[in-house]
Amino acid sequence: MIWNKEAECMSNKEKEELQLKLLKEVVKRAYENVPYYKNRFDKLNIRPEDIQTLKDIEKLPFTTKTDLRDAYPFGMFAVPEEEIIEVHTSSGTTGKPTVSGYTQKDLEIWGEVMGRALTMAGAGRKDKIQNCYGYGLFTGGLGVHYGTQAGSFVRIDSLLFNTQPHNPLNFLKIVFLSFFLNSFRKSRLRVGTIR
Repeated sequence: MIWNKEAECMSNKEKEELQLKLLKEVVKRAYENVPYYKNRFDKLNIRPEDIQTLKDIEKLPFTTKTDLRDAYPFGMFAVPEEEIIEVHTSSGTTGKPTVSGYTQKDLEIWGEVMGRALTMAGAGRKDKIQNCYGYGLFTGGLGVHYGTQAGSFVRIDSLLFNTQPHNPLNFLKIVFLSFFLNSFRKSRLRVGTIR
């Protein structure tokens, strides 16, 4: 199924042109606004204008979990803190949590991408999607949340299933349960009515 014909059906040439444009923009933004990246790029003698082809991504350094932890909490943000409208984190079970900050535009893009993913997995506008993630600062469940909003799917948020006979979920005929296992392809379970 197609969610966004313009984005999903563009030619390879158009897609590569868009990818290069966006790569150049993100490298420039990171270099100019995140001291960590300016230092890393300078040590490797990389400047934003050095990115001229998609293959040039190979010149860029990897960012590791340790790098993210070392920048805790907000050292990787590329926008002023007042533009951040949501902050999500990892659980921090293996050390300091990693922090992600989101602008309004970030959340709109995330909703669009997740709406596309849900549609690609077979969800339709009349389907009901139960988001089985908790709604703490963990970022996973919120992506599904924004995707269901963007897609005008019926979203039922819950952490646990109520298995009692008068459970209101019984009549909702939930079609998709949302949770991640090892890959997105395995992340949906088509179940019909839950009883």
